Amino acid sequence: MIRAGLAAGMLLAAFLLPIEAAGLEPPADALDRAHQELRESRRTAAVRAAEVAGPSVVTVSVLRTQIVEGPAFPQQQEFFNPFYRNLRRRYWQRVRSIGSGVIADAQGRVLTNVHVVQGAEVIRVTIPDGREFDATLVGTAKLYDVAVLQLQLNGEKVPYARFGDDQDLMIGEWVMAIGNPFGYLLDDPHPTVTAGVVSALHRDILSEREDTDTLYKNMIQTDAAINPGNSGGALVNALGEVVGINTFIFSKSGGSHGIGFAIPVSTAQRVMQEIEAHGGVREVWIGVRIQEIPDVLAESMELESNEGVIVASVDDGSPADRAGIRRGDVIRRIAGDRIRNFDDARRALYGVLVGDELEFQVERNGKLSQHVLAVVERR
Repeated sequence: MIRAGLAAGMLLAAFLLPIEAAGLEPPADALDRAHQELRESRRTAAVRAAEVAGPSVVTVSVLRTQIVEGPAFPQQQEFFNPFYRNLRRRYWQRVRSIGSGVIADAQGRVLTNVHVVQGAEVIRVTIPDGREFDATLVGTAKLYDVAVLQLQLNGEKVPYARFGDDQDLMIGEWVMAIGNPFGYLLDDPHPTVTAGVVSALHRDILSEREDTDTLYKNMIQTDAAINPGNSGGALVNALGEVVGINTFIFSKSGGSHGIGFAIPVSTAQRVMQEIEAHGGVREVWIGVRIQEIPDVLAESMELESNEGVIVASVDDGSPADRAGIRRGDVIRRIAGDRIRNFDDARRALYGVLVGDELEFQVERNGKLSQHVLAVVERR
């Protein structure tokens, strides 16, 4: 893209310099052609991608009531008695927050993050052309940090995203983060575009918050700047296709340090389908309990190491039972993922939905075997 612009500029310079050196005026039509080529070179793939994806990326404005901390007494009392300045109190206050979202279809369904809309009492969505819509919360999947909203369109039409294939992403390819960072400060419905590359794929991150067990698995890492307010926005490839939902960053300051993460759009779409059909993600059941393998147990079973997990029990009639998995089996792989400990098994099962089929590789009496089970809903 940059090369094309430089080439056009060099072409224009190469054409003009000899003519100007001879004291002649360049022909008007040739000058127009050179300028036209230079103008066209500015319409890079990034410009075209932003034009395609930008109209579907929205601002999600939320009103919620939460506990805040503030001075215990009015400022006048603090002025006359400095002792009051150290006294604080907590009270309920209505707070406005802002995030981003992506319009997923012509019916006005919007994909965003759970943490953008959690606790929302009022949700308003502004699209880039300035129109505002009330929105209702269809459902959330906290484990995946995916929420689905429904715009109250009242017959109006809205632009919606073109989804791409996140399985086709390549490390190093150009992507753009589109969203509404610092929305209150900018006071503008048009989304912001930042560019970068796919830094890594298939990143697994466990949330640092103590009040949640959210596991972000198979995330897309990018150095495209993602700032506060970008959560729920689109990660877009060079074709203008949405390949991820921007979710969080690693940062000590709160600003972007070039380490951002997006939920693969295929995961977000599957979760959205579950939410629309069932109001949330149904709890899955395979009917097996596992535990890590202590050294003494590995030795007594004559295993080469304590790597893997052992089946502690299998429920009668469960998917695991029907698939032929038995108590005492050592699970080596799940869906192709190597299992070294309990955390590996947990990660391998993340993202599994009702109706999926899973392949287990187990070791029994020194021999490996494959078992395929169908995941069902927990009753």
